[in-house]
Amino acid sequence: MAGMDLARARLLVDVLSPSGHLERIREFAGSLRQSTRRDGELLVVGTPGFEPWHFTAHMADEARWSRLPELEPTLVRWSVPPSAPSHLAVPLERLEAARRGETLMVVTTERAPHPLLERVADARKIGATILTMDSGDPDLAGLAHDALVLPPGMDAENTARDVELDDFAQTSPGLESSLVTFDLGQHIVPVAAGEQGSAGGRKQSRLARFLEVIAGPAPRSTH
Repeated sequence: MAGMDLARARLLVDVLSPSGHLERIREFAGSLRQSTRRDGELLVVGTPGFEPWHFTAHMADEARWSRLPELEPTLVRWSVPPSAPSHLAVPLERLEAARRGETLMVVTTERAPHPLLERVADARKIGATILTMDSGDPDLAGLAHDALVLPPGMDAENTARDVELDDFAQTSPGLESSLVTFDLGQHIVPVAAGEQGSAGGRKQSRLARFLEVIAGPAPRSTH
């Protein structure tokens, strides 16, 4: 994982796994899984300066790995290059066509501009489920059915500008803000959403295995 050394990764394994700090992320991933029932109904959008391609790519990988095609995301873009392939050429107008039963997920470390807030509010009125993963935007929180708040952190990927933490609210209750950054959330939420559709031991072990992959094998005792 970019920007994460082994010492910090090991700390994540040691602190997050037994402490319950991951439960809030699991709860949020459960909202995502429960609200997304059919293929093509998960819309992911960011802000003009933050396009959540990183999260979308992880979500698409998880959908294929878990054999849950309903988790395959549609990336909605503020600006579509003329040469963009069809799956990367969905314009902002797609939000205006949001329907009851669809899930609209806003993923960004920036404050949402007014045009986005208007479209999100309209989608909610129509009956779409609104989920947000952001750094504490109160306007987004007021529209979301469920919101996961994470600090941007120094290693947040594809951030187009510096984000002042003082601009945002506190992190979600139960999260260790110094460890669970927005970048880490982009990796963990897709895994957690995928495990919602898994059974038995696999459900219990997916996130633990993910953290172990980040950290590498635990050091052997010298005693």
